[in-house]
Amino acid sequence: MLQVLSSSWALLLGMMLLMVGNGVQGTLLGIRGGMEGFSTFQLSVVMSGYFAGFLFGSRMAPIMIRRVGHVRVFAALGSFISAVLILFPTFTDPWIWTVLRVIVGFCFSGVYVTAESWLNNAADNENRGKALSLYMFVQMVGIIAAQGLVVIGDPGGFILFILPSVLVSIAFAPILLSVNPTPAFETTKGLSLRELFHISPLGCVGFALLGGVFAAQFGMAAVFGQQIGLTVGQISGFVSALYIGGLVLQYPIGWISDRMDRRTLILIITTIAAVAALLPVVFGTRYEVLLIASFFLGGMTNPLYALLLAYVNDFLEPENMPAASAGLLFINGMGAIAGPVVTGWVMGVMGPLGFFGYMALLLVGFLAYGLWRVSRRSSPGPKDTGAYVNMSPASSLVAVDMAQEVWADEAELDE
Repeated sequence: MLQVLSSSWALLLGMMLLMVGNGVQGTLLGIRGGMEGFSTFQLSVVMSGYFAGFLFGSRMAPIMIRRVGHVRVFAALGSFISAVLILFPTFTDPWIWTVLRVIVGFCFSGVYVTAESWLNNAADNENRGKALSLYMFVQMVGIIAAQGLVVIGDPGGFILFILPSVLVSIAFAPILLSVNPTPAFETTKGLSLRELFHISPLGCVGFALLGGVFAAQFGMAAVFGQQIGLTVGQISGFVSALYIGGLVLQYPIGWISDRMDRRTLILIITTIAAVAALLPVVFGTRYEVLLIASFFLGGMTNPLYALLLAYVNDFLEPENMPAASAGLLFINGMGAIAGPVVTGWVMGVMGPLGFFGYMALLLVGFLAYGLWRVSRRSSPGPKDTGAYVNMSPASSLVAVDMAQEVWADEAELDE
C-alpha cells in the first residue's frame, strides 16, 4: 500500500478533488432545481443526462486518447468540466441543464478512463488490487466530503457552483505535473450481448437493474430530500449516508464473498437492500428512518456491483474477461440512463416516496429472478471462485479491466 501511495499520491489526490467537485454539483442541482420550480420529471431528465454522457464518453475516450494522447485529453476534458460547472446558475433552464449534464458526464467518463489508465500503468501484478481498492476508497471519500461542502453556502447563489469549478481546476495540477503518458489502448473484441447473457443471465439482469438503482441514488436523492422539506444540512446528511454505508460495508462484504457461495450472498444483500428501501415507505420519512434506510441501501448496493462482476468472472476464462467488460458496462449504462427518468415518473405518480418505491421494486424484481435462477443452474463454490475486488458503480472500463486482471492473476496463482 505504501508503494502505491508513493507512486500514485498525486493521481489519488487529484481524483479525490475531482470527486468532491462532482459530488457537490450532483447534490446541488437537485436542490437548486427545486428552488427554480423545475418539475420532478424535468429534474429526472436533467439527472439522466449525466449517465447518457458518461456512457457515450466511455466509448469515445479511448478513441480520443489514441489520437492525441492522455495528457491532452485529460487537460481538455478538465477544462470543459470546470467551465460547465459555473454555467448552471447562469442558465436556469431544465433543457439547457440537461445538455450541460450530458457534457459533464461525457467529460468525467473520459477523465476516469485516463486517470485509471495511469493508475493501471503505475501498478504491477503484486499491488494492482491494492491500487484499485485505494482508488475506490479515495473516490468514496471525495463524494462524502462533497456533501459537507453543500451546507457552507446558499444553494440559490453562485458560490456553491464556483467552488466545485475551482476544485476541479486545482485537481488537474498535481496529476498533470507528476504523471507520464501511458501506452495507447489495445483494442479488444467484445462479446455480443447474447453471448454475455448466455454466460451469466443473473449477472446481466443484475447489472441492468443495479444501474437503475445507482442512478436513482446519485441523481434523485437530493430531489427527494428537497420535495419532502428537508433542510440543506439534512439533505447533505441523507446523501452522505448512502456513500458512508458503501464505504463501511464494502470490505466486510468482500471478505465474506470469498468464503461462501457468491450467488447466495448476492441474494442476501439484495434482500437487505430491498428491506432498507421499504423502510421509509412503511415507517414514514422521519429523518432518523431516512438515515438508516440510506446507510443500508448504499451499503448493500455499492458492494453488490463488485459482487456481480466477480460472479460473472467466475464463469469466464481469463482471456474473455476484457471482452465481457464492455458489454456489462453498456448494460449497466442503459439501466443508469433510464433510472432517473423512471424514478421521476414514479415520484410524479406516487409522490416523493416513489423514490424509494422504485428502487424497492427493482431490487425485489432482481431477488425474484435470482431465486428462479437458483433452480436453473448451480453456483460455483468458494474454492472455485475468483477474488472479490473493490469496485465502484461509477468506474470506467479501465477500472473494470484492472479488477479482472487481479482476478486472472489470482486464478494463475491458484493453478
